Amino acid sequence: MSDEEIEGEGFVFKDSRSSQLSEDEALDQDSKTEAQPGQPSQEQAQQPFKIDFSTFIMSLTSSAFYHLGDIADPETGKTETNLPAVQQTIDMLIMLKEKTQGNLNEEEGKLLEQLIYELQMKFVAKNKK
Repeated sequence: MSDEEIEGEGFVFKDSRSSQLSEDEALDQDSKTEAQPGQPSQEQAQQPFKIDFSTFIMSLTSSAFYHLGDIADPETGKTETNLPAVQQTIDMLIMLKEKTQGNLNEEEGKLLEQLIYELQMKFVAKNKK
């Protein structure tokens, strides 16, 4: 048995790695993986977009719009109304507003206020039907 294979109790582990790269090969491989100017590297392209407070509250709000029936289900194309879920999202946004008071920048504060207001108005309109 070679030193690249290890036998255990019913298992065989095979090391499929080849020998180490030479310094020239390593430098060549590094230069291939570097991004071209103006283009994101492959590693950057695979990373998810940056999550900040604004994207977080927009995500919550989009789920509320879905439950209001304003956004169709991407798979079925149908809309549904789930007012308790909308109320829960409004309550969460209000809680976030209270808990983050004094810690948001002006833009984040305005966005949060606007989203709460919009959802409350749409919720009241749907409740009247």
